[in-house]
Amino acid sequence: MKMITEAKSPNRDWLKTYYFLRFAISAIWVALAFTVAKALPPLAAVMLVAYPAWDALANYLDASRSGGLARNMSQLLNLVVSVLTAIAVATTISHGMHAVLQIFGVWAVLSGLFQLITGVRRWKSYGAQWAMILSGAQSGLAGAHMLSKAAGTAPVSIADIAPYAAFGAFYFLISAVSLTVSDALLRSRAPVA
Repeated sequence: MKMITEAKSPNRDWLKTYYFLRFAISAIWVALAFTVAKALPPLAAVMLVAYPAWDALANYLDASRSGGLARNMSQLLNLVVSVLTAIAVATTISHGMHAVLQIFGVWAVLSGLFQLITGVRRWKSYGAQWAMILSGAQSGLAGAHMLSKAAGTAPVSIADIAPYAAFGAFYFLISAVSLTVSDALLRSRAPVA
């Protein structure tokens, strides 16, 4: 069993890098969604398919660096749901943004649940997972909000999904910083050899 005190373990270093990478890509996506993509529907369409596709790839990369998909069932399920979401968005986008927002709502609920499970499982080995657990729970609430907006008649766009991605970016950044601070504290308390 890994001890949280292993501040320099390769898996722990990977997790920090992974969280920083997830933050950076989500932040770029959000910035584009609130600016350029609002005025360019073809770009918005590509971005709406790319976001869950990237989530699937990210879950695969993380699980493969953390013992494989067979040992990380919540990430395997998240990968599957994200791939299905990307396909569903690609095939549904011509039917309008209400349909896409509905798909994103369902995805947010499911992927949030799987992220929450992953965070709880990792708490024992890595600590500093409270932001990922909170993010997973909030993803479910965001999904419910998207589903209610999708059922309405008010116009919706990529900008209605961007806040969800922005909160995700924020939580990935908080998780990366939390692990970095935790590692620094553990190193400062370690006995000098």
